[in-house]
Formats: sequence, structure tokens, C-alpha cells
Amino acid sequence: MEPVRIEHPIPPTYDAESRILILGSFPSVKSREMGYYYGHRQNRFWRVMAALFSEPFPETAAARRAFLLRNHVAAWDVIASCTITGSSDSSIRDVVPNDLRPILAGSRVERIFCNGTTSFSLYRRHTEPLLGVPAVKLPSTSPANAAWSLERLTEAWRCIL
Repeated sequence: MEPVRIEHPIPPTYDAESRILILGSFPSVKSREMGYYYGHRQNRFWRVMAALFSEPFPETAAARRAFLLRNHVAAWDVIASCTITGSSDSSIRDVVPNDLRPILAGSRVERIFCNGTTSFSLYRRHTEPLLGVPAVKLPSTSPANAAWSLERLTEAWRCIL
């Protein structure tokens, strides 16, 4: 698989009532195909969120968006565009960050969380100096983070509540 330059294809999810912002790095191939975040069936993001908010697993992109907004969660990614091979965070280069200021200005977001090391590192390098808002690094829900069980992830993510 060859590296390709990609512009972020999914708009941010937030509204005026959003209180926390969860940032990934960049949408996976499956997420880009689905048209929404964490589209890979083995990514545990939606199972963790369903457990935390005591709600059923949202199956569709529309249900996932409604789930986030209902629970006052904003979601987007740190990267606006990059060169990437497949879905591999380790292959990401030539990063252009997303501008998060419209989300912060148009919501009640008070805390920012990063889903995994890549999003956290990129946030600290590109975005935190601009916003002056620190983020909290959470363990990645990616299937590549196999060392973390669903139960352990859910407990670690409980801090978003």
C-alpha cells in the first residue's frame, strides 16, 4: 500500500451544549468509508462510550452522531490533512492540524481528551500552543492496542464523565 495525501473527510460533531471534546488522530480507512468516526468494527470506542453512558451500542453514523450530541460530547480529529499509508498512525507525516477554535467558541467544551498517543502528541505539538488548553491522554481504543481489555479501557475512560 502506497502513502497518499488525504484531506480530512468528516466534519466535527458538536453543538452549543457539548462539554467535552474527544480527539482522534485521523480517520481510518473504514471510518472514511463509513463517513463517521471509529468505523472499524474492532475499534472499541463505541463499546466504551455505550458502557460509560449506559446506552445501547450505536450502529449507524447517524445514531453515533446523535449519541454524542445527546451526551454532550464533541468529537473530531487533530489532523486536517496528512500523508498516510492505509490506517497506520505510525505512517502519518506532513501533518496540517485542524483548527479547533470554532468548536471551542461554539460550545461549552471545558475539557479535551485525546484517544491514544498519536493524537495526544500531535495535539501537544500543533494545537495546545495555539489554544493554551491542555488535553488528557487516554489509552487508544484501536484494535492495535490489544494489551488493553474492553473493561480496562472503560475504566480508564471513566474520567470523561
